[in-house]
Amino acid sequence: MKTSQKVYTEYKIMPSLQLHQLRVAAVAKLICDNFDQPLDERNVVLACLFHDMGNIIKSNLDIFPDFLEPKGRGHWEHIKEEFISKYSKNHHDANLSIAREIGLPQRSVELIGGTGFSKIERILAGDSKEQKIVQYADLRVGPRGILPLRDRVEEGRKRYAVRAKKEGLPNRDEVFDASVRSAHELEKQLFTFVRIIPSDITDEAVAPHIERLKAYPLA
Repeated sequence: MKTSQKVYTEYKIMPSLQLHQLRVAAVAKLICDNFDQPLDERNVVLACLFHDMGNIIKSNLDIFPDFLEPKGRGHWEHIKEEFISKYSKNHHDANLSIAREIGLPQRSVELIGGTGFSKIERILAGDSKEQKIVQYADLRVGPRGILPLRDRVEEGRKRYAVRAKKEGLPNRDEVFDASVRSAHELEKQLFTFVRIIPSDITDEAVAPHIERLKAYPLA
């Protein structure tokens, strides 16, 4: 049986990225377990488990040097080059290509394709509860664990600022601020249907889900 952990191993996914995807899926599972309306839970969980499979393509390996251990920077630079060679330099395209390659259902692929910080306003205005959960779950998980939404978006802002300065990217403060406002509105909207509150979502609360999700079957 093909499981999430077997796929991560097959695709040589960095341990930190494996854990990120497991945390996002665990947050989504906790929300689904406490949701007051019918949901397509399986496709939500699958989308979260594999939403960032190609993200090594955009990774700056200088930012979290401890994430490179024990194999070291050279190993992960080589894996990054392999991903770029196979899937292109666009990590979004890579994520979708890998989702199809591993045989995810079309709905899971659509949820992966519909997720992204720049898409929050569109997600907020839409009617897909599943897309809202996938996006929100991703918003709650930082590089080292689950964070309150406000802390998470500010952490993302700081990381983008560092990247923008280094790579000469444009200032996106106005766009970022609009997305942040939509993210907070998304949280309010979503939790009108959830029997827990946002502060109930912690590393401790999702830990049991993470262990089970390592063995989550693809079929």
